[in-house]
Amino acid sequence: MKNKQLITKVLKTAALCRHFEIETYKNVENKIIRFPVYLSAGQELISSTLSQIVKKLKVKPLIFAQHRCHSIYISFGGRIEKLIDELLGKKTGCAYGMGGSASIQSKEINMFGHDGHMGTQVPIGVGACFSSKKPTIIFLGDASAEEDYVISALGWASFKKLPIVFVVEDNNLSILTEKKIRRNWNIHEVAKGLKLKGYNLNDSPNEILKYKSILFKEPVLLNIETNRLFWHSGAGKDSDNIFDRYKYELNKLGRQGFKIDQSSKTTIKKLWQKQLEKQ
Repeated sequence: MKNKQLITKVLKTAALCRHFEIETYKNVENKIIRFPVYLSAGQELISSTLSQIVKKLKVKPLIFAQHRCHSIYISFGGRIEKLIDELLGKKTGCAYGMGGSASIQSKEINMFGHDGHMGTQVPIGVGACFSSKKPTIIFLGDASAEEDYVISALGWASFKKLPIVFVVEDNNLSILTEKKIRRNWNIHEVAKGLKLKGYNLNDSPNEILKYKSILFKEPVLLNIETNRLFWHSGAGKDSDNIFDRYKYELNKLGRQGFKIDQSSKTTIKKLWQKQLEKQ
């Protein structure tokens, strides 16, 4: 396997993300968490791979995301206890108990909470990058890519040659509506039309790592095809037959992958138990 040492680090991070979401799912199901929750299980290899690339490049980017952002927060070093407290509505949460699942923030990791309007993190992130000239990662979904202000923000980033990576976590769904029903174009091709580097790829760590050398030198858009395992919001499954990239990559590591998974499961269970006992 190429980049085996780096892939192992990616999977250790992804394992924390996966088991965090599984425990969150249980707490939504048991009504311990009572507000809308957007789970990132199935998509966690995107942020966990990018976080390792950032470490390799020795940069600390500004991070803008929307909902389904728990894994982004964890991957880039956000404190898991603070994320748990946020989902429990505590003042000790990463957004002081007021952001909930969709507006995760952390000054420590340069992650800025979302305002709730679909796709607005894109023009806001572009503006922040333009004013600061700092490396920036903006995460969005395939549905957010359809907002008009997203397209114009891509054009501005291209014109000003900003050090931004636009990461489209493309699970092919806007709630339950597939892309083929919503549009007849692809966002990576639109990016090319705006004179950005635009690429379509899957969420394999090896695939994402191929783009490491071009990131933050000029604006780049990565449309990364992935799968969400659970409902758009809440605890439930749309299907039991969804390809699970995380499990696929763990199986490739064999026994080592099993150890990574079990160790992370234990760690996350203990953290949730500890924070719940403080209630």
